Amino acid sequence: MTSSTLLAAVTVAADRGRPIPDAATRETVGHAPVHTVDDLERAVAAARSAQPAWAALGHDARARTLNAIADDIEENAEELAVLLSREQGKPLDGPNARFEVGAAAAWTRSAANTPLDPQVVLDDGSARSELHYVPLGTVGAIGPWNWPVMIAVWQIAPSLRMGNTVVVKPSEYTPLSVLALAEIYQRHLPQGTLTALSGGGEVGAAIAEHPGFDKIMFTGSTETGRRIVAGSAGNLARLTLELGGNDAGIVLPGTDVKSVAEQLFWGVFINTGQTCASLKRLYVHESLYEEVVATLAEAAKTTPLGPGLEPGNVLGPLQNQKQFDIVARLVEDARTRGARIAAGGGPAEELGPLFYRPTVVADISEGAPLVDEEQFGPVIPVIRYSSVADAIRRANAVEQGLGASVWSADVEEALGVAERLQAGTVWINQHGTLNPEVPFGGVKASGYGLEFGAEGLKAVAAPKVVTR
Repeated sequence: MTSSTLLAAVTVAADRGRPIPDAATRETVGHAPVHTVDDLERAVAAARSAQPAWAALGHDARARTLNAIADDIEENAEELAVLLSREQGKPLDGPNARFEVGAAAAWTRSAANTPLDPQVVLDDGSARSELHYVPLGTVGAIGPWNWPVMIAVWQIAPSLRMGNTVVVKPSEYTPLSVLALAEIYQRHLPQGTLTALSGGGEVGAAIAEHPGFDKIMFTGSTETGRRIVAGSAGNLARLTLELGGNDAGIVLPGTDVKSVAEQLFWGVFINTGQTCASLKRLYVHESLYEEVVATLAEAAKTTPLGPGLEPGNVLGPLQNQKQFDIVARLVEDARTRGARIAAGGGPAEELGPLFYRPTVVADISEGAPLVDEEQFGPVIPVIRYSSVADAIRRANAVEQGLGASVWSADVEEALGVAERLQAGTVWINQHGTLNPEVPFGGVKASGYGLEFGAEGLKAVAAPKVVTR
């Protein structure tokens, strides 16, 4: 590998940092600084000191700054994408590392340019009341390892646009790419406005409990989300939680399987299945069951899998050993229960230690952990049903409610099913597609609060009513 300006800016000497492995080769990408709770205290103090002046700049000035940051991300896109690919494992090609960096620029621009004007809620001649949104103060953001750059932007950009300052802690698995993103942001921001801390779980716990934060944003597991709720109770910080998903898709009778095959495949396998809002359980009507299984299996067998820096690969390794072990355990359990492995079903050891073949599992149902638990990897259980009402009931019978999808040639029929699914977002003939202008969030144990668009800006601001 050639030297990287961004990597050089964020990595530290080996004796002062923690080695971060390349997800595909396990070679060391660089050494992340080991920030502590003491570093957090300094970051919070700096953020709170910088916040009044940042807020006083006003929306237009902050928007200009964010647009300049988006330009800078685009200018450094390839370097950032290579670092992301190495650290996280996702290939450069396909809907992966280059895609994620492009999304980081797009979401930064959207946060900058989305209008949020005062809303007149009463004007009856005797009084006029307006609803304004003002800065909260300082935001603590805790990010995941699966889409580390893009999700960091989801947390940072709207918070800055609304006049807040931010302290962000990336996952211990993928700190370098987020530190590099923060390096780009910091080139344009006043000192203290944004700090990225490469700390462990103790730093994340301290963020949740810290009285200096007015808002906590977290993307990750439901289990950790519950701990953040408990930790934040003492200071009553506002929360946005985007937690785990076990998203169901329902393929209705009469669906043209060939016409939706590509969207169906990527709804499952985008980012090698390591996406909160990817398709995790697929319910297929008995009339189409074998066709869907065969179609997905063929795509799984033929879609290029390999190291992310090699051109043409669009599926990569699992990011870490813990997640690899979860996927392997769930598939092996399904096999012992008599499920049919239509494609994949085991490691691709010739590619590296964390590669797992894209896997399609048929003849399986509820009660199997692969169906009941979130696998978060390149595996899809395909479940047969005969009654649409029964499929809806089964799709809803989990604690998560992040996303869901309905697949049908009849859009009106699909919309009727969508109304009955318990999820924050329901897609028709697609799954997991996001737009920076369209609000996104979960229900049930998948968290609460909205991100993106005007609703996302409101979520990182305080409502203030002015009456005259």
